[in-house]
Amino acid sequence: MLAIVQTRACVGVSAPAVSVEVHLSGGLPALSIVGLPETGVRESKERVRSALINAGFDFPARRITINLAPADLPKEGGRFDLPIALGILAASGQIPAAALSTCEFVGELSLDGALRPLKGVLPAVLAARAEGRQLLVPQANAAEAALASEHDVLAASHLLAVCEHLHGRARLVPLAPADLSGANSGQATIGPDLADVRGQQVPRRALEVAAAGGHNLLFFGPPGTGKSMLARRLPGIMPALADTAAMEVASVHSVAGLTVAEGGWRQPPFRAPHHTASAVAMVGGGSSPRPGEISLAHRGVLFLDELPEFERRVLEVLREPMETGEIHISRAARQVTFPARFQVVGAMNPCPCGYSGHPTIECQCSPAQIVRYRSKISGPLLDRFDLHVEVPVQGGDVFMQHGEPGESSAQVRARVVAARCLQNARGALNAELSGKALQTACQLDSDSEQLLLRAMEKLGLSARALHRILRVARTLADLDASTDVARAHLVEALGYRQLDRRNGQSSLVSS
Repeated sequence: MLAIVQTRACVGVSAPAVSVEVHLSGGLPALSIVGLPETGVRESKERVRSALINAGFDFPARRITINLAPADLPKEGGRFDLPIALGILAASGQIPAAALSTCEFVGELSLDGALRPLKGVLPAVLAARAEGRQLLVPQANAAEAALASEHDVLAASHLLAVCEHLHGRARLVPLAPADLSGANSGQATIGPDLADVRGQQVPRRALEVAAAGGHNLLFFGPPGTGKSMLARRLPGIMPALADTAAMEVASVHSVAGLTVAEGGWRQPPFRAPHHTASAVAMVGGGSSPRPGEISLAHRGVLFLDELPEFERRVLEVLREPMETGEIHISRAARQVTFPARFQVVGAMNPCPCGYSGHPTIECQCSPAQIVRYRSKISGPLLDRFDLHVEVPVQGGDVFMQHGEPGESSAQVRARVVAARCLQNARGALNAELSGKALQTACQLDSDSEQLLLRAMEKLGLSARALHRILRVARTLADLDASTDVARAHLVEALGYRQLDRRNGQSSLVSS
């Protein structure tokens, strides 16, 4: 007697199909699982046996062979418990096998037959729909699955409820799609408001430019000047995610075991790993690859506070995904690709003690210590920051209650959204422009070209830095609703390369 149950594995952010083939034959009672099962899958035989007995079913005293096809795909976790249990019941004639043909099943079983929640449900929902089948998930995953449901997802809390549905005695009702029409559609600010930041007009402007064009941003300045405060307000001025982007983010978080609340469905994610994080924690990995911080920040912000305190090799592994928007993780058994299109916001002190250039506190660092501290950030990594902006010390009068508050996140977001609309019409964010698209969007007049060439020569700018200056200038033009990149936009963009200027002989903004 043979029964086949369809299910889904979890590999990166994909959910490849797996067929659970259950065969009952004569011989001494035994249960064997083949098809590259890992430890969690091999242990399912004990969970399934107890779940079936405690739910009131007969466990066949036969030789049971379970094949998880395709055989060359590693299988892990408890997600195959439910399909294995249903396959045994169908092969032994305790449930109708024909009822299994139009539905896929995922779920881990407890010893009493209850269904436990899983990671990676959203990719499974999308993959099952592409195959034209329903997917049955644990009830604990219902809210997450409803984000992608189109009345093609079922949810159950117990093995008995699944069997009653298959018998047709108590049909499960498909999950209604979650109402996401107003879920953080951009009308309300989630998280801290930019109005809380007093003064700091140049850093605020740089934050707006970074949000408008998707640029990487590096703040530097003495402790307590508001670098972290500014960075944490970047998601609040970014446009709400479109449905496709929001689903990408939710899928990554689903694989990582994180939940996405309906209220934050379209909110760009914000990740702030500690500076002791390892390279694997940052980019993802492990024997069974899991997404790292850069993938959890997909379509959002990766904030690296105390940037020079990160290990240099950790920072260097960020260089490739910052350019490509994805990370490839290779292991002996498999290769996995995770999305990683994120904005980096870094914050650093000017020296180890933090007070180099402070107007009232004397720096205690030697020149050699300062050079060694700043050299922790390599030139290629620094090149990948579009804007380097100093956050200076401010006087106490700025923080008095009678001082005028700055613009709110909602006011700044309105300008950012308008600039993003212009970029969407061109087909890509300014930070992603390259090749002919960059040349077309960032045409300069002869005076501006000469200014840029002088800047490249005197400041020793690389070709990558040159292109990033052009992209920032294009964003400034978009914020002004200007068709052309004017000289003023180019001068302002050069002004945001302050670390380059410090290495050069003089500022060129007055040239």
